[in-house]
Amino acid sequence: MAESRVSVALCTYNGERFVRQQIESILLQRPRPDELIVSDDGSTDQTLSIVREIAESPLADGVTVVVLTGERPLGVTRNFQRAVEAATGDLIALSDQDDVWHEGRLERIAARFAADEGLLLVHTDADLVDTDGQPLHRTLFESLEVTASEFDAELAGRAFDAFIRRNLATGATVVFRRTLLEVALPFADGWVHDEWLAAVAAAAGRVEVLQEPTIDYRQHDSNQIGVAAPTMSGKMRRVLEPRGDRNAVLAARFGVLADRLAALGDRVPLGFVDAAREKARFEAERAALPANRLRRPWRVRRIAVGGRYERFASRGRADIIRDLLQPA
Repeated sequence: MAESRVSVALCTYNGERFVRQQIESILLQRPRPDELIVSDDGSTDQTLSIVREIAESPLADGVTVVVLTGERPLGVTRNFQRAVEAATGDLIALSDQDDVWHEGRLERIAARFAADEGLLLVHTDADLVDTDGQPLHRTLFESLEVTASEFDAELAGRAFDAFIRRNLATGATVVFRRTLLEVALPFADGWVHDEWLAAVAAAAGRVEVLQEPTIDYRQHDSNQIGVAAPTMSGKMRRVLEPRGDRNAVLAARFGVLADRLAALGDRVPLGFVDAAREKARFEAERAALPANRLRRPWRVRRIAVGGRYERFASRGRADIIRDLLQPA
């Protein structure tokens, strides 16, 4: 089999402080990517000047660098969609502007795709670092508190079972096969790009997790998407913060996913379509819980029948407590 061409889809917005280090870490990979797509969402600082300077430097020799700009801001998800639509590689790696790739990252991940033609998406762990790039001494998966059963589901080829509860594939760590775009485009409204790609990939093919960090994932105040350290106070806030429209949004999102999967016909097992529809119903029932906590117990008990919290809730049975106590 011919060696796969690799594209990197890097999205930027006012990233002058960090983007040089990230692009250098990408271009220093061995083997190097074949193509770097930089999609800028209206930067007003020196981001584009830095990108173009690097593109014209010897460091970028042999790498096709494409810079995309637009007349109006797109937002994170549509900016990534523009970037991946422009990519021509067989494999497409997503990249944030402020992280740093570890040496050998692309080589290790490309080897996984070469070993499994049915593999659609790979995601990995990451080392968390602060604004200055100093270690925070925890990893992405530790902060997300990914469980052994969630890892086991992915390793056993049941990634959809894990992703229907919550997304585990952070976009900055993701590489996917270009053929995934045939079923994933356009990205659905209401979904973040990485969550959508992971869910569709898990339904239409195979997803693999590498439990080793392959990037430094920078955490700072300007993160559009970041990850907080797990603390007891944070968990209590999660239980006691107002529910708002969270469950209603999840219900709508999974309804959209079910419709997309159904439209793919025999490319997706019917069981995944049914599971997405049942997840949507589950979240709709949670959204309809009464504001009066005294009236909730029997409703929550009815929702829980058949192990639905274990199957669909992001924290399993722990979300029963959340539904009983959380303000509406």
